[in-house]
Amino acid sequence: MSSNSNLSSMRRLVEQLKLEASVERIKVSQAALELQQYCIQNACKDALLVGVPAGSNPFREPRSCSVL
Repeated sequence: MSSNSNLSSMRRLVEQLKLEASVERIKVSQAALELQQYCIQNACKDALLVGVPAGSNPFREPRSCSVL
């Protein structure tokens, strides 16, 4: 029974290695350049960079009601 489970685990390992070997890879420099370009292109949509309009900010401080 142990040899069957060992054989089956080795087959799964081989299949996983085949899958990983078939993944297309790119150079780190190319990936970094593409990531930098993506960040620059989408900077205008980033709320951390441009802020959130006051009217649509769900985290703004609630206004207090003052009665005179």
